[in-house]
Amino acid sequence: MSSSTSGSAGTKHAAGAFDVRNVIAALIGFYGVVLVLVGLFGDTPSDRDRTGDVNANLWAGLAMLVFAAAFALWVRLRPIVVEAPPDRQDPEDDGSGTPQARGH
Repeated sequence: MSSSTSGSAGTKHAAGAFDVRNVIAALIGFYGVVLVLVGLFGDTPSDRDRTGDVNANLWAGLAMLVFAAAFALWVRLRPIVVEAPPDRQDPEDDGSGTPQARGH
């Protein structure tokens, strides 16, 4: 029997792409990839002089990739579960909670 005919309050499902952790992981991961590429292909001796002979872009990019992977793992292991709204019984109900004016 489906949830609409059983009278339950609604079904539960994962937030999926709407989970803000996915957005954070994607953005941090993208910037991490950019920094790793700059660290591998754009490292100059003057950059090394300013950072004390450390490839700062490479290490910061790798740290950002690890951080993004941790966020993605967190989303997989502990998904946000949201309850879907129950099916509306009244065809006049738009879900806003305010009464609708009826045409005469």
